[in-house]
Amino acid sequence: MGFMRAMGGRIIRPEILDDLALDRKRRSLEDLTRLNRQSGRRPLRRLLEQVVRPNDAFTVLDIGAASGDLWRYARELYPGARVTSLDYRPDHLTPAPCPRVCADAFRIPFEPRSYDFVFSSLFLHHFSDDEIVRLLSEMARVAARGVLAIDLYRHPIAYYFVPVTAWLYGWDPITVHDGPISVEAAFRPAELEALAGQAGLIQPEAWSHGWSFRVSLFGRVKE
Repeated sequence: MGFMRAMGGRIIRPEILDDLALDRKRRSLEDLTRLNRQSGRRPLRRLLEQVVRPNDAFTVLDIGAASGDLWRYARELYPGARVTSLDYRPDHLTPAPCPRVCADAFRIPFEPRSYDFVFSSLFLHHFSDDEIVRLLSEMARVAARGVLAIDLYRHPIAYYFVPVTAWLYGWDPITVHDGPISVEAAFRPAELEALAGQAGLIQPEAWSHGWSFRVSLFGRVKE
């Protein structure tokens, strides 16, 4: 059943992590940071290589930022990057570097073209296709240059990875439960490109990152 779910279309199911108090989900949030270190850094580096140079100065709004761990790493490579972290949950934002903004991603509290890039990581898969189109459209409104996203790649190996490796990495039970659910809701590149096109992004391009089991998206915004 899990294999078929990973091979078929997107399936959205509730995840335990979304509704728990911070003290009950702290270890699972730490697991997500560990997974980002293992699988998220290379896709982010490759994505940024497509749109900026190492010495560039640019601004980024990180949507659904949580701890902001990926951009801590990215700023080592791009010291001119100025990043604002936005999340709906203030408890998720606590570890993120300043500036931090607690707000709804469907109603971003900034004027049009406030940031060069609006970015999200492991965020879009939580939503239905219609909601993703709305989110990407709102992200495009605030972006002056483009919208960037990294998310999960829907694949059977990714589906089974967390449950099978729990004995090795000591994943929290919440992570073990939610991991396959996240992969069921993940994307193939063509699906993400189609959603970005519906949101009005210009020539959106999505591609996968091999054994990282991530998919990246870049779409320019209208001038």
